[in-house]
Amino acid sequence: MSAKTTILDMNRFDPSTASSLDEHKRDMVRRRAALGNGYRLFYRDPVEIVRGTGSHVFDEQGNDYLDAYNNVVSVGHCHPHVVEAISRQAALLNTHTRYLHETILDYSERLLAKLPEDIDRITYQCTGSEANDLAIRIARNYTGGRGIIVTNEAYHGNTDLVSGFSPSIGMGQELSPDCGLLPTPDTHLHGDEAIGDYMAAKLNEQIALMEARGVKFAGLLVDSIFSSDGIFPGKPGWLKKVADAAHAAGGLYIADEVQPGFCRTGDAFWGFERHGFVPDIVTMGKPMANGIACSATAVRHDILDAFTARIPYFNTFAGNPVAMAAASATLDVMENEDLMGNARRIGAMFVSQLEGLAVEHPCIADIRGAGLYIGVDFDDPATGDPMSVETLELIEHMRRRRVLTSNCGSFGNILKIRTPLVFSAADVDRYMTALADSLDALGL
Repeated sequence: MSAKTTILDMNRFDPSTASSLDEHKRDMVRRRAALGNGYRLFYRDPVEIVRGTGSHVFDEQGNDYLDAYNNVVSVGHCHPHVVEAISRQAALLNTHTRYLHETILDYSERLLAKLPEDIDRITYQCTGSEANDLAIRIARNYTGGRGIIVTNEAYHGNTDLVSGFSPSIGMGQELSPDCGLLPTPDTHLHGDEAIGDYMAAKLNEQIALMEARGVKFAGLLVDSIFSSDGIFPGKPGWLKKVADAAHAAGGLYIADEVQPGFCRTGDAFWGFERHGFVPDIVTMGKPMANGIACSATAVRHDILDAFTARIPYFNTFAGNPVAMAAASATLDVMENEDLMGNARRIGAMFVSQLEGLAVEHPCIADIRGAGLYIGVDFDDPATGDPMSVETLELIEHMRRRRVLTSNCGSFGNILKIRTPLVFSAADVDRYMTALADSLDALGL
């Protein structure tokens, strides 16, 4: 069995191998030293991207790559409606939120209308990390507790506070002493039917352990598609049992929608919505404004009021008119082009073709997905061990075929398919051809 890896080191370029690159890329890698060693590139032969459109990006030589990984540009690279909205607003005004401006009000009303009625307040940030940071502070203030529980391989951001609740960053990042860990909701191991009761029981165990060491439970912070854990959407409804357990213990449920939100699952606009319950706080980010820095924390008014009665909140760049114009235009595209329906239809087509491929390749042990977020589990058919090295090789082979994808999970043996929401049937065919050819080339 391969060693446990970390989310930021999966599929990464090793700078010590730069001598194998062409002169232009060697020079760019050398210049990147100014950014520090923390920055990571993808692939053994990094890709230089100079433009994009829809679900495709192009390198400096004009080669077309299929982007099956990017959920930031959720409505597609350089969507003309979003580009026009950004340009128009940037030519008029861009400032902070301490002046009156209609754009933020119009967008907030539209976005809150897509949330449960009880979630009636929204604050803005620039990143998902900031949104989760504020959510934890709000939850602690409201409950009087400190303890936050997350899943075993969760990633919720990189501020000092939130990184302490992001175990997937790796052993070098010390977890908060107020952090409790739930196991990954592994439906491949435990099955779809039992997972709700299993996870609710594990939550109660963690809460009891916290209380035994004098830490009061404040909240459960969950990405409802469990993207870093290995993509475990499960059947709709199972997560409600876990939310109910959190509420019964006096804690809040924080729904981290950075990954599953904004039409991604195809079943509903929000990931938590698939499971039929109302969270207390909802955080969101990446896909909101199609590449412009924008995130938000939406919350019940009583919970937010208890926080702001003590601590005023202001974020200089958050909610600025350009970001709000981009977010509003992104929402236009999602609605007008039926991207939730597209995620549902194309995602089902994707899963069907993957299931067909699995018949020929027994190393494909499990296929899990909701809409356009799909995980493909590669295990050794003889031993059941995760095929970490082989999955990495597979990703490299697909890159040579100009298809961009990545991996996730504790052992990096899960192929991560997370496309722009405009992915088409032709894009699925191209992805599947590259995947089948790569599996054959590797003898898997």
